[in-house]
Amino acid sequence: MLGHGAGGGVESPDLVGATTAARTVGLSVALVEQPYRVAGRRSPAPANQLDTAWTAVISQLREGALSGLPLLTGGRSAGARVACRTADEVGAAAVLCLAFPVHPPGRPEKSRLDELDAVSVPVLVVQGENDPFGMPPDGPNRTVVRIPGTHSLRSSSAVETAVSHWLTSLAD
Repeated sequence: MLGHGAGGGVESPDLVGATTAARTVGLSVALVEQPYRVAGRRSPAPANQLDTAWTAVISQLREGALSGLPLLTGGRSAGARVACRTADEVGAAAVLCLAFPVHPPGRPEKSRLDELDAVSVPVLVVQGENDPFGMPPDGPNRTVVRIPGTHSLRSSSAVETAVSHWLTSLAD
C-alpha cells in the first residue's frame, strides 16, 4: 500500500517508480488517495485524521482482497510519515519511505526523525541528495538510499532501481 504526499496525488513519478518495482517482483500494489484529495481539497487533514483514514482502508482491504497476505506500507513525504506512524497498528512487514520529510525546510530543530525511529520493521528511505527537508541517517532497521534530486524525486527510474534492490533483499 502506497500513499501520496501532502501536495500531490498517487501519480507522482516516485510512486510510479515504486509501483513498477513492486509489480516487477510480483507484488500487488494498492495506491491510496487520502479523503481530503478525493473531496477536492488541497490542504491535508491533521495527522490523526490521515492516520485514521489510512488504517481504515487497510482494515477494509485486509478483510477482503489482502486477507492473510503480508503487508508492506509506504508513501511519499506526508504519506511516508503516515506509513511510519501506523506501521505497528496495521502489522506492516516493512515500510517504504519516499522523500521522508525529516524536518521542515530550514528548521532542523523541528525533527520528525522519531517517526522513522519508531518503526521496528525494515525501512527503506529513498531521498533526494539535495532534499531541503533533510537527510535521515541509516538506522538499525533502516536503509537510506540517496538519489540525484531534491524532495520531488522526479526520476522514477532511480526510485524504481532503489526499491527493486530493497524488495529483492527482503525476499532473500
